[in-house]
Amino acid sequence: MQLDNSPIIAIATAAGRGGVGIVRLSGGKNVLHQLAYQLTGKHLTPRYATYTPFLEAETLYIVNDSVLNTAPKKAIIDQGLALWFPAPNSYTGEDVLELQGHGGPVVLQLLLKRCLTIAAEQAINLRIAQPGEFTQRAFLNGQLDLAQAESVADLIEASTEAAAKAASRALNGVFSQRIHTLVHQLTQLRMLVEATLDFPEEEIEFLKTADAIGQLQRIQQQFSEVYAATKQGALLRDGIRVVLVGEPNVGKSSLLNALAEQDIAIVTAIAGTTRDTITQTIVLEGVSLDVIDTAGLRDTNDEVERLGIERTWAQIKTAHVILRLYDATQTTYRNLDLESQLPSSLPIIHVLNKIDVAPKDFDKRPNYLAISAKTGQGLNTLKTELLRLAGWKVNQGSEGIYIARERHIQALNAAQEQLSIAHSCAQMGDQSLDLFAESLRVTQQYLGEITGEFTSDDLLGVIFGQFCIGK
Repeated sequence: MQLDNSPIIAIATAAGRGGVGIVRLSGGKNVLHQLAYQLTGKHLTPRYATYTPFLEAETLYIVNDSVLNTAPKKAIIDQGLALWFPAPNSYTGEDVLELQGHGGPVVLQLLLKRCLTIAAEQAINLRIAQPGEFTQRAFLNGQLDLAQAESVADLIEASTEAAAKAASRALNGVFSQRIHTLVHQLTQLRMLVEATLDFPEEEIEFLKTADAIGQLQRIQQQFSEVYAATKQGALLRDGIRVVLVGEPNVGKSSLLNALAEQDIAIVTAIAGTTRDTITQTIVLEGVSLDVIDTAGLRDTNDEVERLGIERTWAQIKTAHVILRLYDATQTTYRNLDLESQLPSSLPIIHVLNKIDVAPKDFDKRPNYLAISAKTGQGLNTLKTELLRLAGWKVNQGSEGIYIARERHIQALNAAQEQLSIAHSCAQMGDQSLDLFAESLRVTQQYLGEITGEFTSDDLLGVIFGQFCIGK
């Protein structure tokens, strides 16, 4: 992607009123310092917070068609802090000017408009920044790699304390460092393989003398550890969609209320009370879970209930985990026809509810969790199983985990396949060294996609286009 270093400007704080508001500028060559002088009347000291008025254009005060004062006066838009960061020691790696004033939306718009006016008067091609353009420039200027740049948005959007801490670790380079370590080890192994290919006359028994298989196995072991941690980070970022499924009156709404620890859904003994989906977000061990209550599945002539059932099936298609509920008070509760329609690719937890009022000899099927949404019995076991089945390492906690995205998982999956191919080639001996070398090269390329070493412009556009303006 070609770097456009023309100066840009944006309001960097969220819309609405606040104690402090920030207008941020970046880019150009030696133009922002002069713009700041026109705005403040002061020459700013680099990386020093200067308390100053932000000045409007010169105004002539006129009374009865006469100039009141011989010297024009400048009105004050606001008073606040001005900070100037000369390149390359700034967030973007370019000259950066940050103006911190009061957080009123009108004040910030006036300040932004004044900067654009000064730029036009001085023939500076200042424009409004695109979403994520400041962080994009930080990436293109080498201030951040792509995984770190993505973690900026993840830190802003974090919905739990654990997710925020994990995003901070990624921003500080924990994830990137693990990827760089793998790339370094792959590079060393590739050098040995390709040197053997370049000098076959030396008759080096490469696989034995260089311990190629041993090196590869150690890389695969570390790769497995990185992959497991990355999957945990993806769960922290994206959360888990849990859909409650069952016939009417099996206690889906009661279970939603019990998990949320508040009355979210209406609970009655009337079958078909829930007509639409209800979503409630809860947090377990730092992981965000979207628990979705749905209409009971049954044949019905009620048009409204039928539409609710259609929405239930739509939610099932988007689930990460299905909680299949049964009524333990019923002697026959299994619906084989319904269960055959549930996606076989999704993890399903079979839950027997209402055990507090069930007969003592109720059918305790193996691999079914017995609970009471009313009394809370069995809920802790259900929560633990829910996290485990979704892929979260229960009781591990989130310390040391870094935030990750689905694209990171996909790149690691592709790299893992190439490592398996490389291992097979290594076991075949010297005759497969060329395939061995190619698999290592492709593996390294997939890892490079994570940090941005090998990344298409289209992907960069998608990633940074999801950022908020001003960041």
